Amino acid sequence: MWPDDYAFLLNNAEEVEIDVLPTVKDMISPSQTITRKALKAVISQQDFEKIWPLAEARYRLNGRFSGKAITLITNNPHYRSWHPSDGGSVESVSDSGKPYTTHYVVVHFLLDDVRETVDA
Repeated sequence: MWPDDYAFLLNNAEEVEIDVLPTVKDMISPSQTITRKALKAVISQQDFEKIWPLAEARYRLNGRFSGKAITLITNNPHYRSWHPSDGGSVESVSDSGKPYTTHYVVVHFLLDDVRETVDA
């Protein structure tokens, strides 16, 4: 299960479709692409560093994405176009008056339906 501590990172995630070039094992024409569902989220660099250890593993979701599972794309060569990228930064001022910058990252999670067998 996706950790509850990080559930807020998916609150504003957008469902998108990504087109992936096939690998040799996919057994389709190299000119065809495979379309996959994904979640696109903009999160702070600090939060991204916290979830980095969760990358490339599949996690089930609760809430609005119940029945789905996600896999954070980080460095898989087949998904190079969807590796984490710069999401910009926001300049702010703290309550004490000190300026600070929050850096953001655009991340993609592969999104799959969860299929379970049921004992009859």
